[in-house]
Amino acid sequence: MRQIKLSMKAKLKHYTKEILSLIIIITVLANIISYYKSTDLNKTKLDLKGISIAKNKPILIHFWATWCPTCSIEASNIQTISEHYEVLTIAVDSGDDQNINNYLKKHDLNFKVINDKNSIYSKQFNISVFPTTLIYDKNKNIIFSEVGYTSTIGLMVRMWWANF
Repeated sequence: MRQIKLSMKAKLKHYTKEILSLIIIITVLANIISYYKSTDLNKTKLDLKGISIAKNKPILIHFWATWCPTCSIEASNIQTISEHYEVLTIAVDSGDDQNINNYLKKHDLNFKVINDKNSIYSKQFNISVFPTTLIYDKNKNIIFSEVGYTSTIGLMVRMWWANF
């Protein structure tokens, strides 16, 4: 009986190590893919003609779509950040304003959204993958870009860093 308990304990330890290794490998690969995809983004100084944004504060700009499953998963993260920092989201190819408002209401979201129904901003920033998040410092210079899902803690740390 004691031998069986030791064997099960050894197996559990082995499988735990395997799972942790897999998580680390997936995380590293996801970050490499995100970095590769973000190299194509337009990283010039922020210039959003006709859109009012706070001066002397960092800003997070988030490109997303109502039809994007990853965007839906990440939406609560963006909502949390918007409660603490300046956030502007841009809904791309997501239908009319009513469609976007229905989406926001359904998911209990109230962050600032621009409807980019003609893909003007996504083309300006060279965005082709959703979600894509850009973080600018208080001087409106880009300091972070992320393609794909980003956790709330990851966004919080980046926005905190953007304050310096």
